[in-house]
Amino acid sequence: MKKARIAMLISGGVDSAVALDLLYKQGHDITLFYIRIGRDDDSGDCNAEEDIELCTLLAQRYNLPFKVVELHQEYWDHVMAYALKTVKEGRTPHPDMMCNSIIKFGFFEQRWGKEFDYTATGHYATIVEKDGMRWLGTAVDAVKDQTDFLARLTYDQLSHILFPLGVYPKEEVRRMAVDASLPNATRKDSQGICFLGKIDYSDFLRRHLGEKPGAVVEIETGKKIGEHRGYWFYTIGQRKGLGLSGGPWFVVKKNLRTNTIYVAHGYDTPLQYGKELILDELNWITKAPELTEPLSIAFKNRHTPHFSHAIMSADEEGRIRIESDEPIQGIAPGQFGIIYTPDKKICLGCGVITR
Repeated sequence: MKKARIAMLISGGVDSAVALDLLYKQGHDITLFYIRIGRDDDSGDCNAEEDIELCTLLAQRYNLPFKVVELHQEYWDHVMAYALKTVKEGRTPHPDMMCNSIIKFGFFEQRWGKEFDYTATGHYATIVEKDGMRWLGTAVDAVKDQTDFLARLTYDQLSHILFPLGVYPKEEVRRMAVDASLPNATRKDSQGICFLGKIDYSDFLRRHLGEKPGAVVEIETGKKIGEHRGYWFYTIGQRKGLGLSGGPWFVVKKNLRTNTIYVAHGYDTPLQYGKELILDELNWITKAPELTEPLSIAFKNRHTPHFSHAIMSADEEGRIRIESDEPIQGIAPGQFGIIYTPDKKICLGCGVITR
């Protein structure tokens, strides 16, 4: 690639730092950006001070301009409002998916990224050039692959993105960080949802939605075996945090009207598995597939290195029906079904699981 003006999104983590190092060594004209999105309390911005300190060290190391940009209100208005609304509806949200499409490659692009040839990040994904178009490709490292977090991108957004790390396994990225003597070479990867910082997810939901005691019912017998604090604290397929003895117990159903959580016992209970997913709110990144007849696909319904194989077809209401070759655990309405080509090389897009 010829020399380009690049807006590099850095987080203070090792991945974006190595992505920066790679692009710098290629001779590009780079400006560094850190997006500040805030936290859910008054104690600061999601470890932002430490992040910004590390980003500043990187900027000094490479003698590059560095800007901290604020998208706090936009994050809360568009990502967190969505997450809380989805949870209250008894569904499972995916705020990281929304953050990428709305914040990093949405508002940032509209206000700052548009002034550059490309925006680059430390995501583990690739760009595939095929049929004269750009496609979202999976990463070499299947465990770190993040295409399931990027599947709501538009083609315009994808056309303006660089993913330098997609062709490297995580182990090699760590080694490159050490070899380059980066200040964050040994920093641990961030876990969980950024806006929470060190806040427990249940505490966050309690703060915004409160508590509402209800019954926990064994679905096979209809017997009440415990109480919960509100259906919004639980998601389909959840095992931990139920407070029930004699487990394992899995959440298999929720009744919002009666505020009842239904659970099934045992790892092998068929009630926590299904083979059919219905998807709505579809997003095809590059090109919508022809669905005049059923298509073979690979797909995921959560962040995992495992792909499932299935047949995809369109129903009479314009939704997508996915019939999996294998039983899928914990199909949760509100989450996303991520659709790939059968060879698992290209992410075609996604849809919201309705049931």
